[in-house]
Amino acid sequence: MSFLQLILLGPPGAGKGTQAARIGAEFKVPPISTGDMFREAIKKKTPLGEQAEKYIKAGELVPDELVLGIVRERLNAPDTAQGFLLDGFPRTLPQAVALDQYLTGKGQTLTAVINIEVDPEILVERLSGRRICQDCGGVYHVVTKKERQPGICDLCQGQLIQRSDDYEETVRNRLTVYSQQTAPLIEYYHEAGLLLTVDGAQSIDDVYQAIATGLRKRVGQ
Repeated sequence: MSFLQLILLGPPGAGKGTQAARIGAEFKVPPISTGDMFREAIKKKTPLGEQAEKYIKAGELVPDELVLGIVRERLNAPDTAQGFLLDGFPRTLPQAVALDQYLTGKGQTLTAVINIEVDPEILVERLSGRRICQDCGGVYHVVTKKERQPGICDLCQGQLIQRSDDYEETVRNRLTVYSQQTAPLIEYYHEAGLLLTVDGAQSIDDVYQAIATGLRKRVGQ
C-alpha cells in the first residue's frame, strides 16, 4: 500500500467520521479527528478543552492557535509513519498553509484532499435530529435511527440527550461559519490539484466507493 497523507473535508453532519474509519481500515492510515481530541479534552476539563468548549458551544470554529499545537504533536506519533488521514483539520486557509509548511519541513507533501459535499438542509435534518447516550455515547436519530424505548439507550439504558451543538440554531450557525471559512481552503486545494470532491448525499457505501475509487486512481492502483 502506498504512503498516503490525506485530508478529509466536509461540513458538520457530512459523515466524515464514518468515512474516515473505512478509509483508515482499507488504506492502513490512522484517522486523526480533531473533533474527538477536543471532545476528550472538554470532558477531562483540560485547559485546552475549557478554552475550546466556549467556541464549540457557540457553533464557532476553534481558533488556530488552539488547534495547531495538538495537531503537530499528533502527527509526530509513531503510528503516522506510513501516513495519516486528518478529519476536521485544516478548516481555514492559515491552517492549511501552516500544515503545508510543517510537511515541507519534513520533506513530505499531501496525497489528496477529500471533500464531501452535502446540501445544507439535509445536514440540518441530520444533526438537529441526532440524540446521544450520555453514558455509552451511542448515537440515535429521531427519524432514521429511533430507540426502542423513548429517551432510553437500547444498549445500556442510559439517557439520550441532544448535544447543545446539535440544536437547530447552532447547527445553522456552524454551517454558515464552515462555509465562510472553508471556501478559500477548498479553492486552495483545488488550485493545487489535490481536491477529490464526492457527493455526500448518497448512501454511506456509495460515498465510500467514490472516495476509494478516487484514491486508487491517484496512487495508480
